[in-house]
Amino acid sequence: MRLNRTALAVAVSVTALATSHAAFAQDTTSATAAPQVDPAASDQDAAPGSEIVVTGTRVAGRTKFDTTAPVDVLSGASLRNQGTTELAASLSAIVPSVDFPRSSAVDGTDSIRPATLRGLSPDQTLVLINGVRAHTSALLNINGSVGRGATAVDLNTIPAVALDRVEVLRDGASAQYGSDAIAGVINLRLREARSGGGANFTYGGYFTDVTTARGDRNAHDGRTATVSGWQGFALGKEGFLTLSAEYLDRDPTSRGDYDPRKTPIRVRSRFGDPDVDQYSLYANAGLPVGGGWELYAFGGYQHRNSISAATPRINGGTDNNANAAALAALYPDGFLPLINVRSSDLTSTGGIRGDIGGWKIDFNLSYGRNKLTFYTDNSGNSTYGSASQTRFYDGTLTYDQIVGGVDVSKELALGSGTLNVAFGGEYRREGFAIGAGEHASYDRGPAATSSLGSGAQGFPGFQPSNVVDQHRSNVSGYLDLEAKPISALTIGAAVRGEHYSDFGDTVNGKLSARLELAPWFALRGTASTGFRAPSLQQEYFTSTASVLSGGTIVESGLFPSISPVGRALGGKPLEPEKATNLSAGFVVRSGGFDLSVDGYQIKVRNQLALSENLAGASITTVLAQNNIFTVSQARFFINGIRSTAKGIDVVAHYRVRTANAGTFDLTAAGNVNDIKVTRVPAPVTILGTTYTLFSRQRIISFEEGTPRTKVVGTVEWSLGGFGLTARGSYYGDVTQPSSTGFAADDIHTGKHTIFDLEARYQPAKGLNLAVGANNLFDTYPDYVKVLSSRGAQLNSTGLVGFPYYSPFGFNGRYLYGRIGITW
Repeated sequence: MRLNRTALAVAVSVTALATSHAAFAQDTTSATAAPQVDPAASDQDAAPGSEIVVTGTRVAGRTKFDTTAPVDVLSGASLRNQGTTELAASLSAIVPSVDFPRSSAVDGTDSIRPATLRGLSPDQTLVLINGVRAHTSALLNINGSVGRGATAVDLNTIPAVALDRVEVLRDGASAQYGSDAIAGVINLRLREARSGGGANFTYGGYFTDVTTARGDRNAHDGRTATVSGWQGFALGKEGFLTLSAEYLDRDPTSRGDYDPRKTPIRVRSRFGDPDVDQYSLYANAGLPVGGGWELYAFGGYQHRNSISAATPRINGGTDNNANAAALAALYPDGFLPLINVRSSDLTSTGGIRGDIGGWKIDFNLSYGRNKLTFYTDNSGNSTYGSASQTRFYDGTLTYDQIVGGVDVSKELALGSGTLNVAFGGEYRREGFAIGAGEHASYDRGPAATSSLGSGAQGFPGFQPSNVVDQHRSNVSGYLDLEAKPISALTIGAAVRGEHYSDFGDTVNGKLSARLELAPWFALRGTASTGFRAPSLQQEYFTSTASVLSGGTIVESGLFPSISPVGRALGGKPLEPEKATNLSAGFVVRSGGFDLSVDGYQIKVRNQLALSENLAGASITTVLAQNNIFTVSQARFFINGIRSTAKGIDVVAHYRVRTANAGTFDLTAAGNVNDIKVTRVPAPVTILGTTYTLFSRQRIISFEEGTPRTKVVGTVEWSLGGFGLTARGSYYGDVTQPSSTGFAADDIHTGKHTIFDLEARYQPAKGLNLAVGANNLFDTYPDYVKVLSSRGAQLNSTGLVGFPYYSPFGFNGRYLYGRIGITW
């Protein structure tokens, strides 16, 4: 009942606001065309509802209001007219159903952050680039962040300057696109231009007042400089080549609390955004070759050098760390290990499309690869004492995929209407590899005691026993029918079968319909099944890591579920997740006003998750039986979780042009989402001791780790050379669950509204100036208290100042300026 009342309230309030956003204003260029682009044209010039979409439908010419499922269309300009240059953060600012938590102190996830759709796992959203499946990151999120246990696509590897638009399909689509499309699909569509170009320089930083549990301070950090540009070139008479590039340099932020363990009391952690230096290059090209055929290609490369901080090791004081004491000759006061992640990300796709006998045919082949190289700086191997080095090479993670596909479609007559027939097939080969680090990054010195951790403090290197090189392949085929027997009715049906070399077969289907009861009003709905194959990282990743458990740093091992250790702990071969999606809604269009309301239910069964860290005498015995003596905790992946997500999405949009006051675009968009875990894996008994595999902490993370309610309201105004964007984003409370099992010890972000403001001015043709503020009023989530209401310690070390589950981060006010030129 609570969900229904909240959803109704959001729907009514959003309808009353009758608002819109330039983010949903698009041109009508086909994805396959090679348009002549006027670089000075405004994305706001498109008529509301006229956006042509290619996601969720295989029928040419569909607008976002003609589709049977909800699709958000976000212009490249709306993504770029913000203070942030991170694509995932830009999407989160505009689309209420997308969240991008800014986790910290969780190793590699600090640098490779995942986004979520409708509160589901990050790997349950499929990402496409120009309609072709994108590759995931090599990183497996194994620590306590939102999306723990997931391997997702790193959206920030694609620079916003390279994008024409982004389409977000908020509906299950495994029957259309295959694995991962349980929550929906994000399709990134690249620029297509034969001429013109532009460049931007953005500079900003945080100017904020930080209030934590133990005191206040001012912070001026996170300085960020971004230079980006694009250029269109003509290829022959009708072809195009569009090149885009971006360089970003960002300083770290620090939002930890004061550390009381040693005098003087000061901030010793670096809890915040990492230090980042990255460059990105992208290209998109199309060339007609005669006879109605076109060659096309696109791809890009990004190199990111990111440095985040681990937990500080304190020497002396009230909480002396044995590893810090062993390295006192190098670091008398203790040290803060730094985790350096170097990401090399490559995407390349080529294809040919054309027409044979009225059938449209598209052949494509793509290759994607992400390699992460890890180093630990400002650290030491405590088992070597003063002889230890301070920088370590920790090894590599590599993921790659090859995808080859063919798509065929034709629109046929069906009585007085039409039937679009589409079918095709796909082959995909994936690979995952772990490379070992240098010997000193993981080993133990000859005089090491049991109180000292192995390898590099902060991020122990991958050992030779961790090295893997695994591959799998799958083939799939689909049939997609969309009938329009009369102009007012659209009916769709799709089925897709897949065969995986590791776990076997899966078949999924989808039914959809849209009924236009009046030119201004239509109903729509879908029903589908979906799946997500376990990733190779979930099947084969293995490592030893330093984790914070009960305030103490311990060595924890993650083992494949089918390894000898995994099987001894109750592990089994991983199986695919299964889902059932239902949605129903309506759209309204009248003049400059449009409204869409869509309710949904997503049931996921046999869901995958990372087990608890299992510890105790039975676990150490199992580990010792497998010749592992330095690890005190163990975990592995499990199936068997069931959950249900219910919610409603509302998007209202109004656009009005006035004679003297300019053009106003107003938006209110809201998402109400309620997730319940209905089943968890049963406890296991190991050598006579019973262990819980999935605790309350993980359940609460699933259910309350993202906002149950998020509402975004935006005003866009333009008049002559002036423009203004004002946005308010309301976030409901998010729970960061405690490890104690007591609800009183949970940490809450609180309910907060964030306001952003940007002003733009065009003093001359081709020159654009902008100044703005993200989080104008310097709003923070509720800080982490020292004690809970029952007297339990929540913040004894000062490491964490704010909940890292916060959906809007914890950095405070960001001020920026931007200079842009177009030609």
